[in-house]
Amino acid sequence: MSNPFIADFTKSDRAPTSDENLWAMPLKLIGLSLGLAFGVRTFIAEPRFIPSVSMLPTIKVGDRILVNKLSYSSHLPRRDDIVVFNPTAPLLKLHVEDALIKRIIGLPGEKVQVKGGIVYINNRPLKEDFIAAKPNYTWGPQVVPPNSYFVLGDNRNQSYDGHYWGFVPRGNIVGQAVLRYWPWERMCVSKCLEQNQYKHQWD
Repeated sequence: MSNPFIADFTKSDRAPTSDENLWAMPLKLIGLSLGLAFGVRTFIAEPRFIPSVSMLPTIKVGDRILVNKLSYSSHLPRRDDIVVFNPTAPLLKLHVEDALIKRIIGLPGEKVQVKGGIVYINNRPLKEDFIAAKPNYTWGPQVVPPNSYFVLGDNRNQSYDGHYWGFVPRGNIVGQAVLRYWPWERMCVSKCLEQNQYKHQWD
């Protein structure tokens, strides 16, 4: 007499027919690939296309970058990090819906001021050799709120950034730009995007 429980657990192990073999594996691979792509893009990393001049000369129009969404799972955002973030409340009121990319300048609790073409952090001037031009505007002084960041574009005078609309809450940050993968001849990893060779210094 056959055991019905054994039958229940083994009936799915029968050899598939030739027609099933023909279609099952490609469909499984497609499903797996789509699932992995969705998971990677949603939780780990995603590619981004740069449509504006706001981050010149570091990132140019048409560049393609990779954003690491796990960058800040082990540490807080740092000065000089280039981050992609979702629109803040003031930006949403202006009907800005797309994510933005800027460089972190001011950290929580720091006093930031822009005057005379120089950015000051806690009254100390920053030396910035990588910006397109010195800022021709004044801003602040203002203290960065807790759990928020002050961001600017490297193309200071052609960037719709924090000196217009304020600060970026930590929760709005999608991730850190860690790789420029296109164009090939200008490919670089996060160190060159962060401009570490010209990293912010105090004058």
